[in-house]
Amino acid sequence: MPGLIDRYRDRLPFAPGDPVVSLQEGSTPLVPAPTLGDRVGAEVYLKIEGANPTGSFKDRGMTCAVSDALRGGAEAVLCASTGNTAASLAAYAARAGLRGAVIVPEGKIATGKLAQALMHGARVIALRGNFDVALRLVREVCERQPIALVNSVNPFRIEGQKTASFEIHEEIGSIDALCIPVGNAGNVTAYWKGFQEVGEAPRILGFQAAGAAPLVDGRPVEHPETVASAIRIGNPARWEEAMAAMTGSRGSVRAVSDEEILDAYRFLASREGVFCEPASAAGVAGLLKYGAPEGVARIVCVLTGHGLKDPQTALMQAGSVVPCEPELDAVEHAVLG
Repeated sequence: MPGLIDRYRDRLPFAPGDPVVSLQEGSTPLVPAPTLGDRVGAEVYLKIEGANPTGSFKDRGMTCAVSDALRGGAEAVLCASTGNTAASLAAYAARAGLRGAVIVPEGKIATGKLAQALMHGARVIALRGNFDVALRLVREVCERQPIALVNSVNPFRIEGQKTASFEIHEEIGSIDALCIPVGNAGNVTAYWKGFQEVGEAPRILGFQAAGAAPLVDGRPVEHPETVASAIRIGNPARWEEAMAAMTGSRGSVRAVSDEEILDAYRFLASREGVFCEPASAAGVAGLLKYGAPEGVARIVCVLTGHGLKDPQTALMQAGSVVPCEPELDAVEHAVLG
């Protein structure tokens, strides 16, 4: 399957001769979730974006942003990140032969994501400040240097990420609602743009972690805190666009607690066989908590990243390993419990 730019070039801002930096991203599974559907009384699907090359939805936007940077002659690419953008930037910069640098909040990035960024050769800077401070600083750096900023404030990121809506429409047609985690709010903006371009208008139901819920609170959160590190953002860059998407679609934005996120995280892994990172489970947590809105029969929940992005949380939430002596009776006892 070709990458996003080749697949959807007629709907993306790229001409036939433009350079394309691709890892064959997109074309991710849309998996029925019958157990979840029975629980909420609706037909539910999971859009598994963790199946992208670096394990998150960020690759959709990064193929476009880095291709544009290469086309424009940038010397390097830079981003602020809670983790997934860092991993994606690092991979696509390596693919393009560009220098890549990422600024992450010190001590606030999941192990899997940090390992990816370092392995791909990006320069990783641990900032003694949160994501919102990091984003402000990288924007200023890119104004002063010949470096392309590839955070979701970059319009090419939105262009790439909107293609997930195209895939949903192509595979199952119309849906009534989309449940989606909200961090920096670029993905909400992108999905709505994509649905509009194919003539659809499902209700966009956004969910934030209660400790990092600026859109729900109606004001920035100075010190956002949540176990869902990918959405630990207190002042979303796409605030206005995301609110317009949710309002325009007759949707909503609501908060879920860390406990509810982790319950949904475990539910998906143990009952649906789908392992996502904690932030990805926020949309499912919201659906379980608030239920399907009246008149909503077909729902897609976006799972933004793979569970192995954050192995430490997984190990803390899972059952323990069972020790066993190398003897038949002991093994039989261990297996049967």
